[in-house]
Amino acid sequence: MSEPQGSDGTTQRLPVLEKDDTLGRPAAPDTDGSPPVQEGADGRGGRFWSVRRVPAGIVALLLLIVAGAFLYDIAAVRAGRPGLRWRRELTRQLAERPLDDTWVLVGASVAVVLGLWLIVLAATPGLRRLLPMRRTHPDVRAGLHREAAALVLRDRAMEIAGVRSVRVRLRRRRADVRVVSHFRALEEVRADLDTVLAEAVRGLGLTRPPALTVRVARPGRKGQGVRTC
Repeated sequence: MSEPQGSDGTTQRLPVLEKDDTLGRPAAPDTDGSPPVQEGADGRGGRFWSVRRVPAGIVALLLLIVAGAFLYDIAAVRAGRPGLRWRRELTRQLAERPLDDTWVLVGASVAVVLGLWLIVLAATPGLRRLLPMRRTHPDVRAGLHREAAALVLRDRAMEIAGVRSVRVRLRRRRADVRVVSHFRALEEVRADLDTVLAEAVRGLGLTRPPALTVRVARPGRKGQGVRTC
């Protein structure tokens, strides 16, 4: 019996179903356990690196201008013309001014600050507003914006009975949640918030879940709550 042919003349194999040895029925897929994680036992990956187009463009533009000016001056001198006036003046100033001159120190300080700034940009990933998420596939990376994560925590906190308003300030390592409750005991509201927000933080799937700090207060006379421990 010949095998079925594809549209382009190639042979296509029929799908094979794995069967159970005892009952003769197709084996059920393995649904036990959570999806596998990558990059270590906990699936943690590094932060996202910023492209930094603006600093790179500024540096490239400055280098292009300086290099073009010096190249033009060198070509003019080689052609028998006098060098540019600004270069001759700069050369004279550098030759006459001592190292402890004010303008020399100012120029050196500016150069050092710019150099340190470029080193920091090159050595740090940036994109602090994008929180990396756990990786479940080696070729896929996901991130969550701080504003979106804070909005999720705020919505979950608003579901608690007795909560009047919520303000969430989310950082990379810490989530500060301030709640105003207009009824129910503050201890009960605080307990419900701790449970619900802890579950919400785990549900975000972040590689480094932020530490929660929850404060519950009563509304004041002018809309300002009184902090409680």
